[in-house]
Amino acid sequence: MSFYLLARWFHIASGIIAFVTLWLPLVARKGGTLHRRVGQAYVGAMISAAISALAICGPRFIQAPGTQPMDLFFIYIAVLSAASASMGVRVIRTKTRTGASTHPLDVGLSTLLLCMGLFTAAYGLRMGVPLLWGFAPVGIFSGLTGLWYWMRPPQDRMHWWFQHMGAMVASGIGTITASLVVNARHVGIEGLQLAIFLGPTVVGVVGLKLWTRYYRQRFARKAPGPASVPWAGAAARR
Repeated sequence: MSFYLLARWFHIASGIIAFVTLWLPLVARKGGTLHRRVGQAYVGAMISAAISALAICGPRFIQAPGTQPMDLFFIYIAVLSAASASMGVRVIRTKTRTGASTHPLDVGLSTLLLCMGLFTAAYGLRMGVPLLWGFAPVGIFSGLTGLWYWMRPPQDRMHWWFQHMGAMVASGIGTITASLVVNARHVGIEGLQLAIFLGPTVVGVVGLKLWTRYYRQRFARKAPGPASVPWAGAAARR
């Protein structure tokens, strides 16, 4: 079996596992065993799918960058999904930090996302490929918000919770979009129809906004009042 076929089958298997395991953590009890175990399986599968996608599409795009826009799209999706999933794990592991993080993995992944988004947007505009310039802002926004998050001290008590949600939603958007683009022709979708392929992004962004608002209200109700926080009570008496 050739390297290409091996990478292709490995990518297909990893992609199927990632797509299947994406959904359960969304509805499972947050922080529970099922949420963590299935989430870990998703992250592992997504990283495997990304590596194999780079192995398949990277050489083809390098050899003929002017004629392989879809290879760039899958490279970009691979970076977006894997980097966002990895960031979702990192924010959990560093949730007790009190200052900015300059760890190469934290800053590096966000910088990579930002650069890939900018390059994809520029290439898409240059080559006239709406799918590329239309989807590039997801990576640009994810990269910028990631850098903004890591380069500053935490701004609220549950900072890690919301950043984890945002990162995993961004990864999920990439996973679903890639699956939709690959299988579009099998369900009667012809061509690179931007409006259809941006559907997961629209749903994901709106869902994340509603989800974030719900949890902010929930955490606000559970937050201790000034009387139960010594430093807050002292400040209030000044």
